[in-house]
Amino acid sequence: QVQLVESGGGAVQAGGSLRLSCAASGRLFSIYAMGWYRQAPGKQRELVATITSGGNTNYADSVKGRFTVSRGDAKNTLYLQMNSLKPEDTAVYYCNAAIQASSSLGHYPYWGRGTQVTVSS
Repeated sequence: QVQLVESGGGAVQAGGSLRLSCAASGRLFSIYAMGWYRQAPGKQRELVATITSGGNTNYADSVKGRFTVSRGDAKNTLYLQMNSLKPEDTAVYYCNAAIQASSSLGHYPYWGRGTQVTVSS
């Protein structure tokens, strides 16, 4: 069983910073890419940033230059450093990972339950 748990969300004023964390646990034979997605009220879930096992990163245009995605040394932890936050960054942020639970299985996507980020003006 694989589990992703996010932490670090909260309320902050515009211009502030937050750091989100995501820890993967359980059967983790291999983790390929990990990423952050977000969903604001009334909107579809959208990609924020991803990072592969090789360290290649990809960002949504709306967060480039403000957010930084990284993985911990153990590779089962994901971070999102969010600076210069804007009210439009308000959303539930979800951790996603492509995980191979055993050598006989392929990589499947797993999701955390999300953490709320609220940015006030």
